[in-house]
Parts: sequence; structure tokens; C-alpha cells
Amino acid sequence: MSLKDIQDDVDKWASQFTPKYWSPHEIVARLAEETGEVAREINHLFGTKKKKDSEAKKELQDELIDVLFTVVCMANSQGIDLQETWEKVMKEKHYGRDANRFKKN
Repeated sequence: MSLKDIQDDVDKWASQFTPKYWSPHEIVARLAEETGEVAREINHLFGTKKKKDSEAKKELQDELIDVLFTVVCMANSQGIDLQETWEKVMKEKHYGRDANRFKKN
């Protein structure tokens, strides 16, 4: 599934609601919340703060998808083509400017 497919899937889902997407401020607030949930899972998995027995079981992959979903909502609401932008940024930054920035295998 490409980023375009993911954006189309989210747009299809969002089309059933009014408004179709939240305002940018609401999306950013949701992104902060979802990012916090990723941080909490990372802390539970790799940090010293383990889950309480009473806490609901959550999976890191599910929390990461919640972040991705929210980012896609922002992109869709602003008319941003993530596939096109991904390809541009990878070429210019990661394979271009930063190609020799980090130690390679």
C-alpha cells in the first residue's frame, strides 16, 4: 500500500463525517496526544516504568498507526500529497544532503 493509497483510505473514511476533517489546531492536539501514547508504550517496553496490572493492554504498532492516521488527516485537510512529498524529501535530504552524514555499514 502506497502513501497515496493510505491517504485515499483515510479520505474515504473521513468523507462520512461533517466536518470531514478537524481543524488544524484540533489535529495537532490529537497528534500530541497520540505521540504521548507512543512515548508511554516505549517507556513501558524499554524504560524503567512498567505497566500497572490495571492498565489496558496496548501495542506499540497500534499507537504508531494512530500517529500515522493523524498525520494523514493533517495532510489531507491541507491538500498535501504525501507520496510526492516523501519522494522529494528522500531524494533531496536523505539521499542527497544527508547521504554521507551518518556512519554506514
